Amino acid sequence: MIRPAMGEQTTLAERKRRAAQRLILGFEGTGPSAEFKRHVAKAPPAGFILFARNIEEPEQVLELNRELASMVPAHSPALLSVDQEGGRVLRVRETAWPPMRWLGNIDDPVVTRHTARAMGGELRAMGFNLDWAPVADVDSNPDNPVIGDRSFSRDPTTVSRHVNAFLDGLHDVGVMGSVKHFPGHGDTNTDSHLVLPVVDKDVGDLEHCEMAPFRSAIVHGVEIVMSAHVMFPAIDESVPATMSGPILQGWLRERMGYTGIIVSDDMEMGAVRGRYPLEQQLDQACRATLDLFLMCKSLDLQVEAWETLIRIAEADPTHDTLSIDSMRRLSALREKFLIDPPVAPPLAVVGGRTHKDFVQQLDARGRA
Repeated sequence: MIRPAMGEQTTLAERKRRAAQRLILGFEGTGPSAEFKRHVAKAPPAGFILFARNIEEPEQVLELNRELASMVPAHSPALLSVDQEGGRVLRVRETAWPPMRWLGNIDDPVVTRHTARAMGGELRAMGFNLDWAPVADVDSNPDNPVIGDRSFSRDPTTVSRHVNAFLDGLHDVGVMGSVKHFPGHGDTNTDSHLVLPVVDKDVGDLEHCEMAPFRSAIVHGVEIVMSAHVMFPAIDESVPATMSGPILQGWLRERMGYTGIIVSDDMEMGAVRGRYPLEQQLDQACRATLDLFLMCKSLDLQVEAWETLIRIAEADPTHDTLSIDSMRRLSALREKFLIDPPVAPPLAVVGGRTHKDFVQQLDARGRA
């Protein structure tokens, strides 16, 4: 039984628990270190994220996810996540899933849903329950170094259609999806992994283009939205979207009616790390109603973030209310996806002939 978030207390122990539950942690190597395990035992996170550096082959991934799942309490099961978009962003490569642009070129939502169902089936077979996909960014700038063919299209209506189909395919096999990167990373000419990009468009253009697929996904019922480490001066000229109340609370929640989980992009990316003090990052992001923070590598930063979240809650009771709200949303997500998931496919589906033949068909149709 998953512990409900209602009636939370404001004791130090509860603040510590809620602070830990706001983090999704990554690590180096093909298994968690003893130091990492000690921290997780003391501060069980919402979940974990794996990268190519953690992955050798499917059986090892399945065992690793089982180990990670066993490291947190059963009443708060872990979100076991990976970036498996296809194309350039493919952490498990047994099947060479194509970039999403191919699916946009084919422009058949049935094909997109089938692709996501197959990709999601492989993830479920390896123990994952969350894919940081699909990209809902519109490829509106041909000079963009980070989005490009990760996007379904340069047309927001086409992107919307395929984002929703991709989410449906993941949900068919019990995998959570996450649309990213709100309010849109498509019209940048720099990479937020390295620097802080700026999208200098007026609000009307942002709403018509960048935000349109996110609005569509919200209507469609998406449960997780990832924020962009990108500046949008027309809405907030002071901080990037991840830290912005006008963008996350004002636009995403209030204007667009989104009630689900908001997760940050990796807080170790160059767009934010070192650019603002960590306490400012976490304080402003929480006040903006962001729920979960991705901390993908540095254990020192993970520990510091946990301690900082506790400290800001002790300094201002507003953060207790915000964290309780986030725990309610997280509990609802777990209830929907983790209580009675579909039976996972056998591990043999990962890189199996059926999927490889299907990718060849996509190749023939989608490379145009």
